[in-house]
Amino acid sequence: MSRRLTPRRLTLRRLTLRRLTLRARLALLTAAAVALAVAACAAASWYLTRNQLYRELDRRLGTAGGPGGGPPPPMTVFERDLNTALAFCRSEPTGLEAGRHLFGPSEITQAVDARGRGCTLPGMGSLEVTAADVAVARGERDGAVHDGVGVTPSGHRTDVRIRTRQLTSVDGSTAAVSFAISLEEVEGPLDNLALLLVAVTALGVLASAGAGLMIARASLRPVDELTGAVEHIARTEDLGTRIPEEGTDEIARLSRSFNSMTSALAASRERQRSLIADAGHELRTPLTSLRTNIDLLLRSEATGRDLPEEARHNLLVSVKAQMRELSSLVGDLLELARPEEAEPVRAAVELHEVVARAVERARLRGPGLTVRAATEPWYVLGDPASLERAVMNLLDNAVKFSPPGGTVEVGLAGGELTVRDHGPGIPAEDLPHVFERFWRSPSARSLPGSGLGLSIVARVVGECGGRVTLEPADGGGTRARVRLPGTSRPAA
Repeated sequence: MSRRLTPRRLTLRRLTLRRLTLRARLALLTAAAVALAVAACAAASWYLTRNQLYRELDRRLGTAGGPGGGPPPPMTVFERDLNTALAFCRSEPTGLEAGRHLFGPSEITQAVDARGRGCTLPGMGSLEVTAADVAVARGERDGAVHDGVGVTPSGHRTDVRIRTRQLTSVDGSTAAVSFAISLEEVEGPLDNLALLLVAVTALGVLASAGAGLMIARASLRPVDELTGAVEHIARTEDLGTRIPEEGTDEIARLSRSFNSMTSALAASRERQRSLIADAGHELRTPLTSLRTNIDLLLRSEATGRDLPEEARHNLLVSVKAQMRELSSLVGDLLELARPEEAEPVRAAVELHEVVARAVERARLRGPGLTVRAATEPWYVLGDPASLERAVMNLLDNAVKFSPPGGTVEVGLAGGELTVRDHGPGIPAEDLPHVFERFWRSPSARSLPGSGLGLSIVARVVGECGGRVTLEPADGGGTRARVRLPGTSRPAA
């Protein structure tokens, strides 16, 4: 009884295959592929040989009854025997003496009358009459070639190849004559060939299994080296390990990809270490100042000696300023520590509205300054909160470096945001460093700030597909330019 492969059985077979090592699976698949190819070639060879032998039998039968496969020649003996067989039709073989083989290579010869009866000839065996033979005898077909069963003149029953042709008897009635050759001379060689091909197939399977193991071992040697490198990195956390990149094949591509990955991880770790070190350095200053001021207040309370009102007020104002600076620094660090997303937030943002809100906040932070703004509608795709923080950082820088009573000019036209102050400006040698984390020019180190504002601006603008630059402004000061892709009309 056949067993149908259920989903459970298929799953178990797949799990069994997956439990094998990659080398074993590759060897097994190679051996199976070669075995199938050898088996297919062997089967094709057997069928081609069989067809060729059968064509040779048909050719030999085609010569029976006369040259060129034509009608039988006028042989008196044959005509007498044939007319006698048709006149006194007998299905049993007669005269089992050696056959005369009057018609070429046929071993068995038999007449068939229009009634479908097989009429044996003396000493020429007998054949089973088929429907095809009857159709030829009745004149419905010109001839027929097929396999059948017959009895040889010596009385041996055998499988034969039969060719039947039309025949006109002496009395003018239609009939047919069948010539047959035993298939033993074909089946014997075919059986021997089948045994030989089975042996060759088995040998091919064994050879392919050995070749598969050798191929798997040679092919997976680079994978073993890659595995060793990965295990070494996992054990030692040494991201500087490199894998040799030889060739242009898939293994070489995998090695290059792995080296690129470890380089990126090493760079990320270095940036993380730098961020932690710089953050610790920047946090130390406000925390130290806070601790000093709070210690003074606590000591005053503990000793019962109240500080003068003005000194106490100054201490509280300093504590508040340090807390504000600390909060700003923590917020900047959280923003920079946010992992870069493969697909950043893409929401429709009205940049002119963001700039308007940032200008209002800048006016509150610089009460003695004049902040002029001229904006045109511009719509971009990005994270609204991050864009507002970036614009606010640019305005904070402009307010911080503007002289008392100075002016900050803000413009938005054609997708370009400009923020210009009239401060001392940035030296040319410092311009390449302004977007680095925690970098502060020597002239700005005495001013409040963490040195992270412009780094956040560069990151946010880059995520939106834009570009930010700083340049000296005509007449003194600094001009920041931000180009963001977008449109002057809201998306439909």
